[in-house]
Amino acid sequence: MAQFYYYQFLLFLLLPLAAGENEISIPLRRARLPLLLDPFDRLSGMASASLLRAQLLKKPTTTSPSTRAALFPHSYGGYSINISFGTPPQEIPLVFDTGSQLTWIPCTTKYNCQNCSSQANSIPTFFPKASSTSKLIGCKNTKCGWIHSPEFLSRCRNCLPSNSSDCSQICPPYLLVYGSGSTAGLLLSETLQFSTLTATDFLVGCSVFSDRMPGGGIAGFGRGVSSLPDQLRLKSFSYCLISRKFDDTGESGSLVLNGVPDSGDGEVSFTPLLKNPVPAATAADATYGAEAFSVYYYVGLRRITVGGKKVKIPHKALVPGLDGNGGTIVDSGTTFTFMEPAVFEPLAAAFVGQVAGKLSRSGQVEVLTGLRPCFEIPDRESNYSFPDLVFHFKGGAEMRLPLENYFAIVGTSQPAICLTIVSPNGAVGVGDEGPSIILGSFQQQNYYVIYDLERERTDVEGEEDEAAPELVPEHVPEPVPIRQQSQLDQLVERFDQWEAMFDSYVVV
Repeated sequence: MAQFYYYQFLLFLLLPLAAGENEISIPLRRARLPLLLDPFDRLSGMASASLLRAQLLKKPTTTSPSTRAALFPHSYGGYSINISFGTPPQEIPLVFDTGSQLTWIPCTTKYNCQNCSSQANSIPTFFPKASSTSKLIGCKNTKCGWIHSPEFLSRCRNCLPSNSSDCSQICPPYLLVYGSGSTAGLLLSETLQFSTLTATDFLVGCSVFSDRMPGGGIAGFGRGVSSLPDQLRLKSFSYCLISRKFDDTGESGSLVLNGVPDSGDGEVSFTPLLKNPVPAATAADATYGAEAFSVYYYVGLRRITVGGKKVKIPHKALVPGLDGNGGTIVDSGTTFTFMEPAVFEPLAAAFVGQVAGKLSRSGQVEVLTGLRPCFEIPDRESNYSFPDLVFHFKGGAEMRLPLENYFAIVGTSQPAICLTIVSPNGAVGVGDEGPSIILGSFQQQNYYVIYDLERERTDVEGEEDEAAPELVPEHVPEPVPIRQQSQLDQLVERFDQWEAMFDSYVVV
C-alpha cells in the first residue's frame, strides 16, 4: 500500500471538520486503460484536453469548440468511483466531476457510443428493464424543470393547456456537451446505492447515445439542484486524488461523504467557498454566459509566489467581478491547471527568470507538448532545484506544491522538464470570460480536498508519497457540460424513437 506524508492546504475556514456519524468512504481510482507509448503525445493530449475543458467551463454556450483534442485512450482516464443504480443494484463506474451537475449513466441495450475511449461491448451499461424501481420523469415533474427551462417545457406535447398538472408526457431528452464529446438521453427516477448509503427517487440521466465520451458515465459533484451532493443533501465531501505514480496498479485514493479522510496530526485551515455574483439560471438548459458559472466551486486566491517572490497578477483576475468573470475555481475534471494570459505570462516569466543561467529552454519540446516553459536536462542523474510554486488563499491557507505537481519530465535520450500549467496562447474561443484560474487535478495529486458544504468553506491538505513519484504524467479527464438549444430541438424530433424504448415504463 502507498504510504503518505502530509502537506498543508485547505480551502475553507480555520476550524477542522469532525467526521460525521454517517461518514461514507468510497475508493477513488484512476481508470485502467491502454497506455500511450509516446510521452510527447500524452503530454500534448493532456494539454489540449485541458484547454478544451477550460473553453467549455468559461463559455458554456459555445456550440462548436474551435479547438479539437485527439481522444487518446487516457484522455478520459480520470478519477472514477463505482455507484450502483436500480433494484437489484447494477454497479456502474463513473468519472468524478466537480464541474458539472447531472449524473448520467450508459443506459439500455441500445446504448450507442461513437468514437469512445472504450470498445462498445466493454462499456458497463445500466439496464432499466432489469430494475423494478426505474421510472421515467414526466414533463410536469419538478425534476424535469431542473434540466429544462419553462420556455422549453411549454412545448411538451399532449400537455395542453401548458399548466396541466396531470400530463403523462415524458420529460424531453437532455443533451450534455463536454470538452470533446457529448451525450444525450432521458431522465430516470431510480434508487441509488453508494457504499452504505441508499437513496430513492434519485434523478439520473439514462444516456442512449454518446460521442467521444469515457467508457462509463459522469458523477456530477458540482453545485446545483440536480448534482449528487445536493440530491443526497450532503453536508460535506472530500477526496484524495492519488498520485499518477500509481496509475494502473490497483491503488486508489478515497472519496468521503459527510466526513473527512484521516489526515494524521496536521492542523487544518480553511478558506471560504465563494459563489459567483451572477445569479444561477432556473434550469440547466437555460444557463447562458455567466449564469452557468454558479455550478463551480470558487475559492479566494489572494496571491501566487514563485521562489518566494510574489507574481504580479491583476486583482480582477483573482476575484469574480459583478459581470461574473474572473476568480479561481477548483475542478476535478480539468487536467492541467488553466490560467488566463494575464496570470500565466507573469508566472511563466518568473520561472524563466529564476531558472535562467542554470538550464536552457527547449523550444522543440514546447512545440511537441503544447506546454511552456520547457527546459533541457543535460544530465538526468544530476539534481536540479526549481523555484517553489505556492498558492496563497484567503484565511491564510496555502497550497505549497511538490515539484511533481507542477513540472513533468518528458523524453529519455534528451529529456526536458515542462511546466504543467496551460494558457490559451492565442487559441480562439478562450478569452477573459469566466474563471481566470482553474485548479486542475494534476496539481491536486496527493492532496485531500475538503468541501464543507454546510459552512460554505473548502480545504486542501497535501499528502506526499514515501518515494518521490516519477515525473511522467498519465491520462486525465476533461468533461464539463453545456446545453445547446438547437440540438435539443433536433433530439425532440427523434423523440418518438426514444419513447418506443420505454413504452412500458411508469412516468412520474
